Amino acid sequence: MKNLKKCAVGIIGAGNVARRHARVLAGFVDVRLVGVTDVRADAARDLADEHGTRAFPDVAGLLDAEPDAVYVCVPPFAHGPAEEAVLAAGLPMFVEKPLAADLATAERIAPLAADVVTAVGHHWRYLAAVDRARHLLKDRPVRLVVGAWLDTVPPAAWWTRRATSGGPVVEQAAHVLDLARVLAGEVRQVRATAGELLARVPSYAKSDNRGPFLADVDAASAATLSFEGGAVGSLTTACVLGWKHRAGIEVYAEGLALSIDENHLVVRDGAGEERMPADVGAAHRAVDRAFVDAVLGVGDDVRCPYGEALRTHRLACAIAEAAATGEAVDVCGH
Repeated sequence: MKNLKKCAVGIIGAGNVARRHARVLAGFVDVRLVGVTDVRADAARDLADEHGTRAFPDVAGLLDAEPDAVYVCVPPFAHGPAEEAVLAAGLPMFVEKPLAADLATAERIAPLAADVVTAVGHHWRYLAAVDRARHLLKDRPVRLVVGAWLDTVPPAAWWTRRATSGGPVVEQAAHVLDLARVLAGEVRQVRATAGELLARVPSYAKSDNRGPFLADVDAASAATLSFEGGAVGSLTTACVLGWKHRAGIEVYAEGLALSIDENHLVVRDGAGEERMPADVGAAHRAVDRAFVDAVLGVGDDVRCPYGEALRTHRLACAIAEAAATGEAVDVCGH
């Protein structure tokens, strides 16, 4: 990898997550934003103007600006063509989760990404609280994992359609599933069930650009997970609230109970309780810093490259399949 004085970064997508990455990257003295593209030209212009860079009409135009690396921050259904274009140009690539709305797209991209620097936005892996949890579990086999993502309906218009978002497990709970893999290892098999579909965008959904159109994602679901190392687990999801109630994981090992989310780590061992704040802002910076350092050839702390994120995506898609079919599903690749 060539050493660069400044890393020239292009961004595909101009939504909220892209804007967050742009803010972080703009704060790095060794990064230069060379352009933004989005299917919404006005959104691309707004983000480009905010950071004093150029808006491009399409991905080809952005790549012509010769970035050293590209961030792909598009909705789940839009993944695939952008990654293929970036990888065909031989460029390092950061992809926001989920990798796609389906599994086939991610499986198609993975071998193309094998020989370049990649990273995926599973920023929970950079929480100091997660590092602490891993240290505490180092000599204690995990026996039980309890994950949950209990939330509202996000404001994006594509979110309530299974074909465009992948559903709550794929689009939201992937963070929880990724952390379950980090702390308890790979999942061998899943079972799941889902309640009624969210048939209409509810009144509690905060949005100023949607009417009461039909939806078809699961309003709630419950899954059980069998880990290769012998642990068992569960994941519950719901999008029936008017607020983000809980998004996190509980882990139980012999004589130890951990609870982790973006806000804190709670450790209980029978003798007392330890609380540690989780700085999600620091994790957002760290995931971008690690990728830029890898591109510049001055660091090696990418904790979730594309192939690793694919394992989490396979797990999420397996749970979605199990909920849809009512059958046990083996997690492919394990």
